Amino acid sequence: MATLLILASKPQPVLPPRESIDAVACANASGYSAAAANLPDPAFTVMTAALASERQPSHRFALEALQGLRTGALYMIPRPALQGFSVRRLKHELRNLRVRPWYFRWKLRSIGYRFDVFATRSREFCHGVLLRQCGGDPAVSEQIARRKPSTGIVALVFGLADPRFTRLVVSGFDFEVTHAYAHDRGMVRKGDLRSRHAETDALVLRHLCARYPNLYTTEPRVHECAGVPYL
Repeated sequence: MATLLILASKPQPVLPPRESIDAVACANASGYSAAAANLPDPAFTVMTAALASERQPSHRFALEALQGLRTGALYMIPRPALQGFSVRRLKHELRNLRVRPWYFRWKLRSIGYRFDVFATRSREFCHGVLLRQCGGDPAVSEQIARRKPSTGIVALVFGLADPRFTRLVVSGFDFEVTHAYAHDRGMVRKGDLRSRHAETDALVLRHLCARYPNLYTTEPRVHECAGVPYL
């Protein structure tokens, strides 16, 4: 039984025993946590294009944390382009040059982040994979139309679709705006720390664990909020 650890960026993730992990998949800059725990380089990593924009402190901290790390495959989720040829679309494209695939690749290479394969996966593609794995449930479809899932959930559904792995373990998820690489650095907004993806992620996890008996977690919050069984 090959076990894939899906690692998100929660500070101090609860990790399964090292000997029980065959491969790791990461979301955004959670490769930082994998390296800190002496885990193997990720088999694949899913990142949002927004990381390269550096518009928010969390983006800059993420790039700093990724310096010198590597992954096998790197899947970038680009921002959707506006349709048509309006002045508004032109302004949108100019404003978002930093989230284009060519800039994203260059930016990561400039900080010493290495990858064997680079590919883009549109939001529509990711949502299609997710919906298929949730059995096309209408409630899930309506929810992801209102609020997209987190990058960690996208990494999870990619792992579930990979025939190399027969057991998946979710770690480093907590439904809050927290990052191991930016802990106590003032990047978390004050007040409500609940992630804007929390409702979508919990709903998707509930559907996935009902459909996939090989899905587990090591995180109490994931077990409590989404019913994913403990490893």
